[in-house]
Amino acid sequence: MDRVLIEALAVETVIGVYDWERTIRQRLVMDLEMATDIRAAAADDDLTHTLDYAAISARIQTFAEESHFELVETFAERLAALLREEFGIPWLTMTVRKPGAVPEAAAVGVRIVRGSLETVSDAPA
Repeated sequence: MDRVLIEALAVETVIGVYDWERTIRQRLVMDLEMATDIRAAAADDDLTHTLDYAAISARIQTFAEESHFELVETFAERLAALLREEFGIPWLTMTVRKPGAVPEAAAVGVRIVRGSLETVSDAPA
């Protein structure tokens, strides 16, 4: 089982529980690890046989621009479901950080794991 990574992807979105947070856009920083089998893509040097991290990153940016959630947890859960459905991702782990939310911390956030690794083939292509 192989994994495609997107690290430290920064997006701007409306996020927060306080009234003042509902009037501004704030930065979230995400790390994603997505399970897939890359052997067919590597054998043919063909992007269509793997997860396209540029397309996934662009979709995350669009999702963030259109979102208005109070909780980072809700943002992460909805985004994970969307990515799994739209890109056929069987398993992912996602970390979403909100820098500056707690002055004494570099960032706060959540890490979620969704899906099953058993649905990712380890059999030779």
